[in-house]
Amino acid sequence: MTAIQWSDGAPIYRQLKERVVAMMLDGVLKPGDALPSVRQVAAEYQLNPITVSRAYQELADEALVEKRRGLGMYVTEEAARKLLLNERERFLKEEWPLVLERIQRLGLSTEELLGAGNDQKAGTP
Repeated sequence: MTAIQWSDGAPIYRQLKERVVAMMLDGVLKPGDALPSVRQVAAEYQLNPITVSRAYQELADEALVEKRRGLGMYVTEEAARKLLLNERERFLKEEWPLVLERIQRLGLSTEELLGAGNDQKAGTP
């Protein structure tokens, strides 16, 4: 895992869970990959092992990881697909309406938005 800045806005176990979810969505953690052990994560980030266990348990409850007795936690085969569907749905229900409202408030056209996206891809400001 990479360096994490903990914020005061959410419990640490939830922030850790979201970091693991992001790693799954980004393809850093792939189906069949083992998660770092609870002890390893707790030591690396100076966390209570119970905090790490709680984050891992939520991932297991959502069937994103599975416990293998004596071996640890592993990313499930369907984790990426589930996450992508859930994140798309959440984006469309929660984030997109706010983005659309702002676009309309600013009077931006489709051409301006697409042009700005193409400029960003090309590396121009």
